[in-house]
Amino acid sequence: MIIDIEELITSNIAKPARYLGNEVGAKHKSWNNADVHWVLTYPEVYELGASNLGHIILYNILNTQAGQLCDRAYLPASDLATRLRKTNTLLFGLESRHPLIEFDILGFNLSYELGITNILEMLDLSGIPLTWQEREFSLKSSSNNSQNNNLHNFQKNWDYPLIFAGGQTATSNPEPFADFFDFLALGDGEELLPEIGLVVKKGKANLLSKQELLLDLAKIPGVYVPRFYDVKKTGQVIPNRLDIYPKILRRVAPPMPSFGVGLVPFIETIHDRLVVEIRRGCTRGCRFCQPGMLTRPARDVEPKEIIETIERGIKETGYNEFSLLSLSCSDYLALPSVGIEIKNRLQEYNITLSLPSQRVDRFDSNIANIIGGNRKSGLTFAPEAGTQRMRDVINKGLTNEELLRGISTAVEEGWDKIKLYFMIGLPGETVQDVLGIVETVQWLRQECHKKEGKPLNFSITISNFTPKPHTPFQWHSVSNLEFKEKQDLLKEAFKSQKGIKVNYTDLRISRMEDFIGRGDRRLSKIIKRAWELGAGMDSWWENAEKAYSAWEKSIQESKLGWEYRRIEEGEWNTFSKVQNITKQYQDKVYSAPLPWDHINTGISKKWLWEDLKRALEEVLIPDCAFDKCSHCGVCGLDFGHNIVVPPPPIPKFNGYGQVNNIKVQRFRVYFGKINEISLLSHLDLIRLFDRVLRRTSLPISFTGGYHPGPRFSIANALTLGVTSNGEIIDFELTEILNINTFRYILQNSLPKNLPLYSVEEVNISSKSTTQLLKGSEYLIKVESKHVISKNNWQNWIDSILIKQEINWEKVTKSGNVKIINLRSQIISLKLDFYENKIVVLSFISNCQNNGVILSPKDIMLILEKISKKKFSLLKVHRQTLLLA
Repeated sequence: MIIDIEELITSNIAKPARYLGNEVGAKHKSWNNADVHWVLTYPEVYELGASNLGHIILYNILNTQAGQLCDRAYLPASDLATRLRKTNTLLFGLESRHPLIEFDILGFNLSYELGITNILEMLDLSGIPLTWQEREFSLKSSSNNSQNNNLHNFQKNWDYPLIFAGGQTATSNPEPFADFFDFLALGDGEELLPEIGLVVKKGKANLLSKQELLLDLAKIPGVYVPRFYDVKKTGQVIPNRLDIYPKILRRVAPPMPSFGVGLVPFIETIHDRLVVEIRRGCTRGCRFCQPGMLTRPARDVEPKEIIETIERGIKETGYNEFSLLSLSCSDYLALPSVGIEIKNRLQEYNITLSLPSQRVDRFDSNIANIIGGNRKSGLTFAPEAGTQRMRDVINKGLTNEELLRGISTAVEEGWDKIKLYFMIGLPGETVQDVLGIVETVQWLRQECHKKEGKPLNFSITISNFTPKPHTPFQWHSVSNLEFKEKQDLLKEAFKSQKGIKVNYTDLRISRMEDFIGRGDRRLSKIIKRAWELGAGMDSWWENAEKAYSAWEKSIQESKLGWEYRRIEEGEWNTFSKVQNITKQYQDKVYSAPLPWDHINTGISKKWLWEDLKRALEEVLIPDCAFDKCSHCGVCGLDFGHNIVVPPPPIPKFNGYGQVNNIKVQRFRVYFGKINEISLLSHLDLIRLFDRVLRRTSLPISFTGGYHPGPRFSIANALTLGVTSNGEIIDFELTEILNINTFRYILQNSLPKNLPLYSVEEVNISSKSTTQLLKGSEYLIKVESKHVISKNNWQNWIDSILIKQEINWEKVTKSGNVKIINLRSQIISLKLDFYENKIVVLSFISNCQNNGVILSPKDIMLILEKISKKKFSLLKVHRQTLLLA
């Protein structure tokens, strides 16, 4: 079944273009010709999910597999979720528009702890029972009525897809989520997911039962099937079958940056740029950092592959910005040479490079060159702790001298605002360490200032440290009260500081993350109950109060308590006591089973415990990618070894490109905006044309200023949801081009629902379409509650046309009331179509630049005032724009 979204997705849904699919880079494969139907979902709103690089890479990889179809879905915003439930419509895939329940495999990216309630929301909107136990029960109940039980059982299994999760949180500790998923994919998915697809394809062909299929999947390294494991009273997770791995291996795959090119959303997303992975894994050994422990070994991408991917990606997507992605971009030694080579090659494209993660101790003039230019991207560093002692405790490997040198370099290269990230609640932290954050920022402001004396401004984010599984600090316990006291201390200390903006992570969000992240299988019931009580989008600050209340009530009902594991184990770890406690107690803490001990990440538990002791002694360990091995246990046949690419020579920097703003030719294009594309806002339409022009490489003139862009002008903004056959846009070119060539290139680059009707050349010095615009013609479809005669409609129209004034009060932006004569804006009004309760009216409104624009809704107001009746506006269509 294909969902008809024409009436479901309308202009009164917020950002309706989120749900249309059909973006540049979207994959459309035949549903009927596919052996296995996947849908990958990112359990967040479209703006986050559609810009997630891992999601895009796996989507592209699966669609290259023969016989495999992969669609996408995201968490609908609350307005669409309400409409789905009200209309009994199931959540659907964007490309195929099939309900998610019809797919074979439904995968979720579980990259952070609080995403789980969003996953439950999506399952519920899909009509799928939330737990594997509930799904099995409903299938067994229905299969009792089958004559051919094996075939029927398999087919009924596919009424509910195989539900799985991957991502960092799923890999680190899957136990709190064990009841919700048929299996979990641990580690990198680039090679693992295609293997899963082949097993499912074979299982479908052989009519395997779901149990048989899951047994086959469990034999794939990296696949964890919770139902085949039990939890002992001691907390140990062990297999309940002899043919199952006692430990599940985390999968490791090389970075595949070329698969990250694609999917150019219609609307603005969180990461609205091309993102290319340059290095996977980090061996810095920061003791708080779970990604650094879960992604080892480090693997560099060859510079040539990065350069070619970015060059191709910019041309294929039309983005005006790209980002190089790694846990620590600065540790990619080839970064300066790669960055400058890309800048040189793409000089004429007026693009910007951003680096989301870089170490301040590696920041130098070479890196400043590749991220600077006409538009400087933001600059963010993470000292993490405010004192040298604490940075040594966490193995940050950053000295005060290196911090100062990096910030000074940024100031010298032209930055006057820098973001810094710090944490509080770290193991062994004292009041002096907390206040050290304030002292460090004050010191940096004092030492680093621009030559003309302008002070350096900082934007500071202070997060609450939450210990993570598979890190040396996994035994550490945190205190909500302690966080509150430290936040209050910092707020008081920063109160008198100018030029410093400080943001604090919500304590409630941190507490929820910690409760889930290190929990065990008992949490599944609590998670489900929290969702039932209203938890959802829990990491969004505007939802924190509602979410926290739901979690608190659910936890109270469970009788476990927020710190249930800490209490049951006596103390997970009171850090200040570890040095003084007996070896017997240390052995007891170390040997106590942790919920995630059955996950083989490659790093031994013994090494993590020893590194915890090194932290107590403020002992640093080296980065094994560039120094000696620390013997963590990762390197070997299962996980591979560090791959560090030697840096090639840094090419000569050709300087920042100059925008070409010569104007020698102007084309005026008449186009339409029909069907679903009418749900694209005017700003998104401008963004679409910007990217289309960049993809075509037409010789478009660029604007000047801080953000140069292609020079084009749309005559008049069209209201969201209104279709049109009469839109006009002007383009200015830097060189003479044949009009037919221009039309052919442009038309073949536009979406099918933006048809191009005609192109004409106009004088380069003529007035713009906005200046020439004198009127616009609309068709409006109107419905009445009761049958109204055609004569009545005509009489009302005549009454409107003979009037000289129809005044309306308008409240201006300043709050003043202004009387508007709406009649003066009507050039013509007539009845175009009549059928009982439905009429179509045609009207031409005055569009002269006098501050008043008559809209179809204004016509409705006039009609209702004249007739003293209420009408419904069903559809609006703009026929044409009239130029002087």
